Amino acid sequence: MTNRNKKRRRPGSVATERPETVDSRAGRRERKEEARKAREAARKRAQRSAFIRRAAVFSFVGVVGIGVFYWLTKAASPRDVPQAAVAAAEAAGCTAIERPAGDAPAGQHVADGTPITYAQKPATSGQHYGAQVLPSSPDSYDQPIDSEAAAVHFLEHSGVMLYYRADGDGAVSPDVVDALRGVAANRQMTVAAPYDGLPEGTSVAMAAWNQLQTCPGTITADQAGSVAGGFAEAFACTSNAPEPNAADDC
Repeated sequence: MTNRNKKRRRPGSVATERPETVDSRAGRRERKEEARKAREAARKRAQRSAFIRRAAVFSFVGVVGIGVFYWLTKAASPRDVPQAAVAAAEAAGCTAIERPAGDAPAGQHVADGTPITYAQKPATSGQHYGAQVLPSSPDSYDQPIDSEAAAVHFLEHSGVMLYYRADGDGAVSPDVVDALRGVAANRQMTVAAPYDGLPEGTSVAMAAWNQLQTCPGTITADQAGSVAGGFAEAFACTSNAPEPNAADDC
């Protein structure tokens, strides 16, 4: 039996939602929006943290890299000549260490084959061939070096040359030659070789960039080893030379 008292919905009419249902949906939307904003804020914080970590790592690596580069490329300062070498030089009648050219300019590279004249023998600075540089190996030679310009370039790279008179008046004994070769074999960037053009009265000459010490033919093997060793210790692989970081054996 039909309930006649029940109200019928008119055709085309729209049911009205309960107020609490509308509020519930609005609350859900607000909560979703707040959750979205929280997720977005967390994502941005994570990005900032990652960026800060990366920046810190890159900065640390950069500082370490600069420090390593500086440590690898920084040449030692010239050292004091040991007192034993000073005493040996005085006993042998050697000169004091001299600077022949004052403040000798560096980088005087010229094309191979360009005529070069050195007023000083042996030369410790001046023009030299940019494409030729004496290698640090071998550390001793039986014959004079063909290109003195290559030896000067070697000095510019912080090398030390131990020259000796091999023939004629004032020639040094084989024991002295062996002593000089021994120093060259045990010191970085140090080479021993005969030199035909040593001035009269000079039988041994130690040369670094713009540094020179000479000794007479009466020098003994022990004295030669001490003097040459002290000279090499003071100047080889040091910033006495203009281009120490170009050395192949430091």
